[in-house]
Amino acid sequence: MVYLSMIFFKIVAPILVLLVIGAILQRKFQFNLKALSHLITYCFMPAAVFINIYETSIEMSVLGQITIFIILFIGSQMLLSQLLAKLLKLDKKESAVFKNSVVLINSGNYGIPVAQMIFATQPIGVAIQVILVIFQNMTTYTYGLYNLISSTKSGLAIVRDFLKMPIVHALILGAALNYFSVPIPETFSIPLEHIADGFVAVALITLGAQLSTIEMRTMFNKTIFVSCFTRLVIGPAVALLIIFTLGLDGVVAQSLFIASAFPTSRNSSSLALEYDIESATAAQTVLFSTIISCLTVTVVIYISTILFV
Repeated sequence: MVYLSMIFFKIVAPILVLLVIGAILQRKFQFNLKALSHLITYCFMPAAVFINIYETSIEMSVLGQITIFIILFIGSQMLLSQLLAKLLKLDKKESAVFKNSVVLINSGNYGIPVAQMIFATQPIGVAIQVILVIFQNMTTYTYGLYNLISSTKSGLAIVRDFLKMPIVHALILGAALNYFSVPIPETFSIPLEHIADGFVAVALITLGAQLSTIEMRTMFNKTIFVSCFTRLVIGPAVALLIIFTLGLDGVVAQSLFIASAFPTSRNSSSLALEYDIESATAAQTVLFSTIISCLTVTVVIYISTILFV
């Protein structure tokens, strides 16, 4: 019960507050959502990705185990979402959004606060979550981006659109400068930090504005239910199987298990809005999975304390 209240008031409630602010502002001012989407995709998101990659130092001793887990876990989620999309008989656009909602996890503004709360005396638990954020960013702007582009285009058009995205350039540049330890002059680092700091707020306010234009009753449909159940319940079950198979234990196992239970990434909604591909469904899925996760994540945290002590 303690975890439930802490997760809700420290993580879910602040997210909901920003969503409500976005909804109220949209009702009053009628923002151009496409313009806001461009601002996020071409300014805030690349800066956040660049800073995240550039400033993270990775412990090589832990990286090997985590990399194997992530490859197996994300790979299994890709295959599972592909299978479910076929069983649900979704069209290309619906399938792209559905697959992204299962595979792309909110490891950043949801996952890191949870890790900081649980592993306050065990820094490795937080470090693992930071590494997961990096892998999730890479998955989002490769697999997630490809999913959306390929639902409307094919062949070289996919490659061209993919390479034009500033997020991809930010990821590569951040990784290169990190690897070679290249310092960034304050003239550039300070504005980059300011933009990156504003990313979460702007993304969530835009999501709230987007949700305010949607009828809530449309949220209760089979596709969203299946997506959330797969992300919040089946995902952790698969992760647990992988953890046991790899023989992981202790804080590493606990951190990875908890991380597998986080809700759908808000970035899946931002990208869907940018490409105008089932953006309403994407936004509804993010909201629904975030609300339900305060219960499911609490259960996973409790199970982790029993299994990995």
